[in-house]
Amino acid sequence: MKRFSVYLAVLFIIGASFAIVLDAAAARGQSKDAVKSGADAAKRNALLSTSLTWTFGSKQQRGWYLYTPLIKRLIDTKQDIARAQFAWALARWQAKSGLKPSGVLDEETLYAMIKTWQDARLKDRTVAQPGQLLTAPLSDFYDPTRAEELRQVERRTYAGYKRMVSAAVADRSLGLAHKRGDLSSGEKYLKIISAFRSPEYQEKLRRESPNSGSAGLAVNSPHFTGRALDLYVGGEPVDTSDSNRAVQVETRVYQWLVRNAERFGFRPYC
Repeated sequence: MKRFSVYLAVLFIIGASFAIVLDAAAARGQSKDAVKSGADAAKRNALLSTSLTWTFGSKQQRGWYLYTPLIKRLIDTKQDIARAQFAWALARWQAKSGLKPSGVLDEETLYAMIKTWQDARLKDRTVAQPGQLLTAPLSDFYDPTRAEELRQVERRTYAGYKRMVSAAVADRSLGLAHKRGDLSSGEKYLKIISAFRSPEYQEKLRRESPNSGSAGLAVNSPHFTGRALDLYVGGEPVDTSDSNRAVQVETRVYQWLVRNAERFGFRPYC
């Protein structure tokens, strides 16, 4: 589950012009070359979505299909990745980001996207003090036996989480089991898997899992702040295999979070 520069001005201007041509082609069908470019880019995107080899967090990745919901949100499109309209939306984003507006989501473009998501992460990792935390009820957690010391959340973060849950419950398309505007005890989606973790607890986990690496158990985790929440979105809650993540990113709840979490102050990690 779960757990988001402009180069030469001349290049940016040329890129913006190209993106505009593609848009015009989409709307009015005036440029056969632009339409062909969009179709060619669409074919490349369909291929690269599962074949592009790249590295993140010292782990080799294959394809970017797992990030499709985040990518669509970033470039502001609902189009399928194999369609020319997706390529045109991507070209607009590339132009604005100072990249060649090819409409192809290649390695350079993907890393630019990852930088955008990572730049939105918490900058202040100051460890939360006891007065900043509250202990959330067991009913908010995926694990109904979670220890009290692991149910602490920063107060404003918890308030934002409850507002977000209320909005999700009100969205009937998600089909969440609820009672009085809150998730029912039997509902698993959007329940908290992990919230505040102290540096001491994180170090204990690291000793118990020496092969987890810095990506698995961060030395300077945002969970220290009490403002980071891991939420259940389907599949196995702590399995980071690609097959499990592929299940998670297709759930309605995950895709709802991608579209709506920022309204409540939350942003996804890459």
